[in-house]
Amino acid sequence: MKANIYWFELRQKRGSILIWSASIVLVALLYLGLFPTFADYAAVLQETLKRFPPEYLEAFGMAGVDLSSVMGYYSFVFTFLQILLALQASNYGFGLIAVEESRMISDFLVSKPVTRVQILTSKLLAAFTALTLTNAVTWASSFLFIELFREGRPYDGRPLILMLGSIAVFQAVFLSMGLAFSLLVPRVRSVTPYGLILSFGGYVLNAFGDLVGDVKLELITPFRHFDPTYIVQHGAYEMPLALLSVAMIVISLAFSYRRYIYRDIPAVV
Repeated sequence: MKANIYWFELRQKRGSILIWSASIVLVALLYLGLFPTFADYAAVLQETLKRFPPEYLEAFGMAGVDLSSVMGYYSFVFTFLQILLALQASNYGFGLIAVEESRMISDFLVSKPVTRVQILTSKLLAAFTALTLTNAVTWASSFLFIELFREGRPYDGRPLILMLGSIAVFQAVFLSMGLAFSLLVPRVRSVTPYGLILSFGGYVLNAFGDLVGDVKLELITPFRHFDPTYIVQHGAYEMPLALLSVAMIVISLAFSYRRYIYRDIPAVV
């Protein structure tokens, strides 16, 4: 029964996996395909960036980054990939339980010989699997397009591995937070608005914190926890913030399990 739930949930996500993976590939191709042009006009670009306020450059992840270098440019592109990955994970989190409840079919599942812990675990594993497939596409497309468009320019592979390696935890934060928030809402009729608020809200908070210089905002957004600019400049994660992401996952999942176990499941009368 538990395996049936897992495979059913994964089959339900086949279409979305293809859509999100295709979106990742297109964004990576579009932006990385422009890299040779950026590199050819590096001096002009750097001179132009100097005219922008430092706060503006910080907000868009361009402060202190050499966009004419392979990894400097990729750190800029990676921010857009993070937005897509966050939106996918947020949508999965909000829809994990809420979709069935909005359709009034949750009572059918909980009436079967399977515990709520097993139900939620199976659903989470299916969502993690779907996100991992998109993650794999992100890895493959990033390496492929960097090799295609770097035109022989050297780059350090360590920051690239670190950025791509952060995706799994980054996705898990938005998945678990989306699930936790969905269990606080009486009824989620559509996951898209909630997913947009959570994912873009995290990005805006990151940018807003840079603009106003409020470092406290970085504590609540995973976009700051795995800042690609920091990774390129230091060749490492900012460990206190990375560990904070892990703590957010644990807290969100613990809350979600407890909330779901004792939740009143709506039933068709």
